[in-house]
Amino acid sequence: MSSDEELKDLGDHIVSKTGDDVIDYKVAFNELTINARRDQIVNVLGFLRDDTACKFVQLTDVCGVDYPEREERFDVVYHLLSMHNNQRIRVKITTDEETTVPSVVGVFQSANWYEREAWDMYGIMFEGHPDLRRLLSDYGFQGHPLRKDFPLTGYVEVRYSEEEKRVVYEPVKLAQEFRTFDFMSPWEGAKYILPGDEKSEDGGEG
Repeated sequence: MSSDEELKDLGDHIVSKTGDDVIDYKVAFNELTINARRDQIVNVLGFLRDDTACKFVQLTDVCGVDYPEREERFDVVYHLLSMHNNQRIRVKITTDEETTVPSVVGVFQSANWYEREAWDMYGIMFEGHPDLRRLLSDYGFQGHPLRKDFPLTGYVEVRYSEEEKRVVYEPVKLAQEFRTFDFMSPWEGAKYILPGDEKSEDGGEG
C-alpha cells in the first residue's frame, strides 16, 4: 500500500505531465483521486496507462454518481489498477443530462460494457461508443433507474399472462397503498388495539 506522500508525489507527477487536462487531485483515506476535464478524459487515461511512472494498465470499473441538485449532475468515475506498482487510482469527470462524454473504449476495451451500464442506469451518453445500448434493463425500458429522481415503483410492471401465453407490460398498479407507520417508540407501546389483540383488553384472560 502506498503512503500518502507517495500518492501526493504521483499526483504532482500526473498534473505536471498532463497540463490543463487535469483540474486537480486529492489524497484522502490513502486513495488518490484525479479530477479531469471531460473532453480530455481519453488523453488522461491514455497517459495513465502508458506513462512509465504510472502503468495503470487495467481499467477495473466505470460508474456514475448522481447529484441532481448540481448543474452538472453526474460524476463519471474511472477506477484503474497498476499491477506493476501495486497502486490504484480514481479519475473523475462531470457531465449533465445532455452533454456527451468521450468513450474510452479505444484506450481500454473493458470500458465497453461499463459505459453501457452507465448509460442504462444513469442515461450518461458516451460519444464514439461502438454499441451504446442498454445492458441490464429490458427492451423498451423507460428511464434510468439509478437516477435519484427515478420513482421507486418504476413505470411499468412485467408479468406472464396465462391467457395470452406471453409476457405483458402494464402500468404499475400497487396492490395496496404504501403503509403508513407512526414510528412510535416500541418501549411505549401502541395507544390503540392492534388487529388480533382484542383479547388483551382483559389482560389475556377469558
